[in-house]
Amino acid sequence: MNCLDHIKWDAAGLVPVIAQEHGTGDVLMFAWMNREALQLTMDKGEAVYWSRSRNKLWHKGEESGHIQKVHEMRLDCDNDVILLRITQQGHEPESPSIACHTGRHSCFYQRFEAGSWVAVEPVLKDPEKIYK
Repeated sequence: MNCLDHIKWDAAGLVPVIAQEHGTGDVLMFAWMNREALQLTMDKGEAVYWSRSRNKLWHKGEESGHIQKVHEMRLDCDNDVILLRITQQGHEPESPSIACHTGRHSCFYQRFEAGSWVAVEPVLKDPEKIYK
């Protein structure tokens, strides 16, 4: 049996993926993979996702340079969620990495406070300067 056959793909042929920073344990982002994206991730050692909005493969960092080097892949107990332990590349050494298209370290930058969602993480780089 092929290792990809162990995955419980959804009706659209996708599996949810969480990207976690290897060094800090920070959850950086959530995305989707299809079989081809997961196989490419395994082959390259870099995260390749399926973009539902663009309906195509998306090699993380292909535009921004913020590539995700994969250290480890884990599959949850139900075989329907993948965890990638990654190093986010493409930033200055000693600076927080940028994983989010908003120019922030993590896509999970909003916290629920007093009945509303508040941005609690700073923009590290203007997205207009990241995506040309």
